[in-house]
Amino acid sequence: MTPSSEIVTRRRLRVLSLGAGVQSTTVALLAARGLIEPVDHAIFADTGSEPKAVYAHLRWLEPLLPFQVHHVTAGNLKAEILGAMNGGRNRMDGRPPFLTKGGGMLRRQCTGDFKIMPIQRQVRALAGIARGARGPKDVAVEQLIGISTDEAGRMKDSRFRWLLHRFPLIELGMSRGDCLAWLAQHGYPTPPKSACTFCPYHDDRMWRDMKLNDPESFAEAVEVDEAIRPGIAGPKRPEGEAWFLHRKRIPLRLVDFSTAEDRGQTNLFNEECEGMCGV
Repeated sequence: MTPSSEIVTRRRLRVLSLGAGVQSTTVALLAARGLIEPVDHAIFADTGSEPKAVYAHLRWLEPLLPFQVHHVTAGNLKAEILGAMNGGRNRMDGRPPFLTKGGGMLRRQCTGDFKIMPIQRQVRALAGIARGARGPKDVAVEQLIGISTDEAGRMKDSRFRWLLHRFPLIELGMSRGDCLAWLAQHGYPTPPKSACTFCPYHDDRMWRDMKLNDPESFAEAVEVDEAIRPGIAGPKRPEGEAWFLHRKRIPLRLVDFSTAEDRGQTNLFNEECEGMCGV
């Protein structure tokens, strides 16, 4: 009997995609406390470029979980970027969505290549389904994904007949705010945001917090930002079009992240709002 058919005879394998952010941490702890169906395995896909706080949070979380957390990787994303910029094998098409001087953005595929694909490979290995095999005709694996009600638009069905995507927070009607409240209620720390240090989707609050509280990670982001400046020519991309991490399309080290209060302006919202605006 093949591993693929063996799994059909037992209950579905339940695997959690663990990014170690707010939502997936909540799902992991809900399972650990028996508040949702048991989880058999969790998988953390490591790009090698998460902020230090994410790795520290994961070290705190893992001992609390009654299931194994598998660490998988497709390599070090930062090293690949720097290698490509230094004339190595060009795999920059489909990597982080760097912003271009001309107002565009590179195609984003870092999540697919460095998060989704490594997790899929590990799911196949845990289920005993060989790479490229069609797998059983019935659902063999439930993959739990930490998407909350406020981001329900991100929900997607699996493209494999043997794999069912489940969204426990959606099923429970929990938003990200609900997750934060639940974690606080049970004495758990607030998880850090799980994203590469040099992710172009960071907003100024994230950049500012990193610069103030995690200067090592911010220095890594600056290093990548400086390295990508020449850009790499490609389809529909002109030669020498500069790339940037920040939406202002200026060097990250030059961006002013100070707030109005930092500049001495009074914060009018420190006083309690009576809800009378526009009345």
